[in-house]
Amino acid sequence: MQANLTPQNGQATPNDLIKDSDTANFAKDVMEASKTTPILVDFWAPWCGPCKQLGPMIEKAVTEAGGKVKLVKIDIDQNQAIAGQLGIQSIPAVIAFVGGQPIDGFMGAVPESEIKAFIDKITSQAPQNPNDPAAQIEAALEQAQGALDAEDFGTASQIYSQILQFDPQNDAAIIGIATIHHKMGNDDNARETMAKVSEEGQQSASYKSLEAAFKLDEEAANLGDTAKLEAELANDPENHQLRFDLALAYNAQGEKLKAAEMLMHIIKTDREWNDDGARTKLLELFDAWGPADPDTAKARRMLSGLLFS
Repeated sequence: MQANLTPQNGQATPNDLIKDSDTANFAKDVMEASKTTPILVDFWAPWCGPCKQLGPMIEKAVTEAGGKVKLVKIDIDQNQAIAGQLGIQSIPAVIAFVGGQPIDGFMGAVPESEIKAFIDKITSQAPQNPNDPAAQIEAALEQAQGALDAEDFGTASQIYSQILQFDPQNDAAIIGIATIHHKMGNDDNARETMAKVSEEGQQSASYKSLEAAFKLDEEAANLGDTAKLEAELANDPENHQLRFDLALAYNAQGEKLKAAEMLMHIIKTDREWNDDGARTKLLELFDAWGPADPDTAKARRMLSGLLFS
């Protein structure tokens, strides 16, 4: 599986986003163009006072939208046929086109806040342009995460590396590479990769999940194998510390639900043990596994049933 990425050409400039058009070019500038990017059509006239108020505001809002929408301006004095076909009876009038069709609009010199709200509404309803670099990277990240969840580390690594060729500072891809290193036991490489994540990226759930996994690994490093702990616990089944340590050892071996069951036994037997340490550790396990992990969802349901039964 490979992501379909094309090079980024930079941010759209105002000249790319706003243009004047006419009857002859309406099909190309509006109908066809709206199949890839939502188009706002501003019907105006030189003699129209409210048009002069609306014009600068809508141009500013479109520019600030950063390429999510474009503006085409139509002088109705010079293009009466188009205005008539669309039922424009008063100006200023703004019609939004998506997928070659008019889908919404407004009339009058509305406040700037309403223009921005209208743009947000239109762009949220419009399908993503598959040729947009941001959309391509988002799709590639989803592919990589799917491969990572399936433990297809080769494919995941290939896609993350491809993303980083186009966006070297992409935190999600950097964290993805670090996660692969960790899952394959290359912790030195994982930590070196994690150091490249930005401060903003360090607030993400995926980064915190990886941090939690490192912490749990360190705690489990000196506990010994599970067979030894199981034997000790069989001889001393009320020893909560042994059960707690066995939970960490199970987790280190990937036996996540067994780890959860050990901790939930402690919670059920003695909720106050070690200042509610078993529940606290279980929540740390959930952080390390990540919210999308099926075992996280299953163990959370088990915990809810235990706490609220």
